[in-house]
Amino acid sequence: MVMACRQHTRWLAAAAVLLAGLAAAQPYSSYPSKVVRIQTTEAGGYPDAVARLLAQGLSASLGQQVIVENRAIAAVELVAKAPPDGYTLLFYTSVLWLSPYLRDGVTWDPLRDFAPVMLATHSPNIMVVHPSLPVKSVRDLIALAKARPGELNYSTSSPGSGNHLAAELFRVMAEVKVVRINYKGTGSALNSLASGEVQLSFPSAGSVLPHLRAGRVRALAVTSAQPSALAPELPTVAAAGLPGYEASAYNGLLAPAKTSPAVIAKLNQDALQILRRIEVKERIFNGGGEVVGGTPDEFAAVMRLEMAKWGKLIREAGIRGE
Repeated sequence: MVMACRQHTRWLAAAAVLLAGLAAAQPYSSYPSKVVRIQTTEAGGYPDAVARLLAQGLSASLGQQVIVENRAIAAVELVAKAPPDGYTLLFYTSVLWLSPYLRDGVTWDPLRDFAPVMLATHSPNIMVVHPSLPVKSVRDLIALAKARPGELNYSTSSPGSGNHLAAELFRVMAEVKVVRINYKGTGSALNSLASGEVQLSFPSAGSVLPHLRAGRVRALAVTSAQPSALAPELPTVAAAGLPGYEASAYNGLLAPAKTSPAVIAKLNQDALQILRRIEVKERIFNGGGEVVGGTPDEFAAVMRLEMAKWGKLIREAGIRGE
């Protein structure tokens, strides 16, 4: 009798372990069973375009419709509060982890409220000057700015934008005094440079390449840590005279915090396969970006590094976003 009871107890324990394993696997095996929604920035921009490429590919690989919804910054707030079931995702820019430093009243914590899925793309900025400026390199520009403190102006699209932060990092690291001139948008900021109203700017590669091809501005370097295929003829700012300089815009896919690791792994695997497709890489490249990929942990590490680096600059420079 005692032996039978012991066998029965062992059987129950084994069944419990089996059921627990099945329960743990269930979110992966049954996901998704309904429409998946990716929340992102305004319609028509670069992040929106990449989000739609991912949505199209994921619809096929997941076997469920994946749709993109444009909500601007409200997208972040919505996903932060969404159920962690993998049906509400976020595709967003560096604004996600920089907003807490730039604005008061931010309701989300980038590390606490989100589960990184994959860092999808990065886009370097390009250091450009007006053709009339007598400089041919980063070293030339630094020397001129030091010789004429406060006389050179640089254009930005908005306070706290990527081009603003890239310029501020240059100003601080090069120890030069250059004056910021703010414009309403990227187009206005670039037009001011092309017309000679300002002498310097750090626009995204995608926005400035047409101006470069037309000869309206002169490029000195790319802001990424490594040379970029988007402008292969250009050195990096770091290699051309300012060691340690790096500034890039990132876009990534995230889910609400506490989403099942199995669901995160499935999304990461499928999204990575989509981004590796030649036609997808070409479309991202033509839009001014390069594919990154990688694991959720690698994405989280980038977020932490970005927050530490830019948070320090934003605080010390007193930058406030709109």
